[in-house]
Amino acid sequence: MSLLSRVAERIYWTARYLERAETTSRLARVYGNLLLDLPREAGLSWGVLVQITGGGDVYRALHPSPSVDTAERFFVADRDNPSSVRSSLAFARESVRTTRDIVPSEAFRSINELCLWVTQELDAETSHRRRYGIHSRVVERCQQISGMLADTMSHDAAYQFFRLGRGIERADMTTRIIDVAATMLVGREDLARFDNSLWMAVLQSLSAYQMYRQKVRRRIWGPDVIAYLLKDTQFPRAIAFSSREIGAALAMLPRSGDPIKKLGDLRRMLALRNLGELSIADLHAWIDDAQLKLNELHALVAATWFRPSTTTAPAQTPVAAQSQEQTPSQSQSQSVTADVGDKVLTVSS
Repeated sequence: MSLLSRVAERIYWTARYLERAETTSRLARVYGNLLLDLPREAGLSWGVLVQITGGGDVYRALHPSPSVDTAERFFVADRDNPSSVRSSLAFARESVRTTRDIVPSEAFRSINELCLWVTQELDAETSHRRRYGIHSRVVERCQQISGMLADTMSHDAAYQFFRLGRGIERADMTTRIIDVAATMLVGREDLARFDNSLWMAVLQSLSAYQMYRQKVRRRIWGPDVIAYLLKDTQFPRAIAFSSREIGAALAMLPRSGDPIKKLGDLRRMLALRNLGELSIADLHAWIDDAQLKLNELHALVAATWFRPSTTTAPAQTPVAAQSQEQTPSQSQSQSVTADVGDKVLTVSS
């Protein structure tokens, strides 16, 4: 089959935007409850989430005198924040709108309806309970859309691009969620008594609490949670599982030798150390390194398939990457040719 590189790129970014919207809603839902549960002296704020998800510079530029309300709204609803729930869904909608000949029409209708509904709801003044309901619906609908695409879209090259984008975004967002707890705990001995609540919130934000209890079978303990979310190969939102999904998508597409090698760097990071025994400070450094590897993989994917005439592409954070879109390729029985004009990717068996 033939596939324009710009179409492949948009499918890749559709997956990333949907995953980002879902995970941001998960974070907002759980973190909002955590702020209510923990005492004020814990010093938690929405600003932590803004910083961890890469929007700190944009937020400070837009809000020189920030408040609790502005931080929460920026994280969830601000159009000027490319990683907010509102922006992520708007970008996903536009990406699917321009690839409607590839993506099933049912998926476009679902994304369009969700985007319009969220915009309407977020424009209204809402209580904490109402906001919780909005985030729950976003999570539920994003999961439905992902499942719809898995069940109604041919699992050809186009779907592998979707699968790749979802895997990279999911791995990146999981590291950021873990980093939320690490950032709050580092150098804060006064928060030690809230350690159990924080790590429980991390598990809940990834819908991992029940699966963790089935696997670990003991009380929630930070090192166990870290090891589970980074190294478990059976839980879909664990980093090790996501890296396996990324590798499987790459193996279905041509010319993916270099991206697979780059993915190997992340897998070696997961295999070399007992990550559950890292100190909080060392965990924070490890996560920074893992995110760098994911950004390098993202840039290599872009340079290989979306802009194959270029030799390099700058690594980007989720915020910086919002204006672009990307795709992968490899398989022993397939080949790819790129036409620099509109970059036609020809995938043939």
